[in-house]
Amino acid sequence: MSVEFAPTVTETRSVSHRWSHIRNGLSAGAIISVLISAAVWFLADVIPSKTGSPFEPIRELCRRIAETRVGRGIIESTLLFPTIEGFHLIGIALSIGVLCWLDLRLMGLAFTKHPVSKVWKQVMPVAVVGFGLVFLTGGFLFWAEAITAFDSVHFWIKVGLIMLAGLNALYFELVTHKGIAAWDNDAIPPLRARVAGFVSLVLWTSVIITGRTMAYSF
Repeated sequence: MSVEFAPTVTETRSVSHRWSHIRNGLSAGAIISVLISAAVWFLADVIPSKTGSPFEPIRELCRRIAETRVGRGIIESTLLFPTIEGFHLIGIALSIGVLCWLDLRLMGLAFTKHPVSKVWKQVMPVAVVGFGLVFLTGGFLFWAEAITAFDSVHFWIKVGLIMLAGLNALYFELVTHKGIAAWDNDAIPPLRARVAGFVSLVLWTSVIITGRTMAYSF
């Protein structure tokens, strides 16, 4: 005869508290996404999508890149361009989509019972593969639309956001991550780690949103 034990009050409160953290994190993410979307669309309305450039030699180089056999082959193909774009989206899911779980752990909103180092080790190999796929496919997409991207203010906003996100990640790895032993098992990491997670989440969300507005502005 099996005996079933009802969850204790402490266990029930623990589960409720954990789901409350996750719910708060998702709500905060939704609000941040809406605010970022509003900001990007505001920029799209205020700043012309086609900026032009005084850097004519660079613009001419982009034009030549787009007019190469590879560039024309990608943009004119009915299958190749959407296939590359599809793998680009898969790369985003594997990189930013997975990395957000580390960001939520750093913010103390998810996986609070697991060491940060454990979450980092599980997330980073997948994220690295995802980023590799993103930049490879992104390079081919730029190859096909180099001149259009160069003339788009959305493209330069996206490039700037990627650079900021990269600097944030580099600072975390070289500085913040070195002291992880002191707060590895803390449910709520120190402020510097929470800020790194929050900034990463906001910047990469901004990159995705700006990438979509860039596509619709072409």
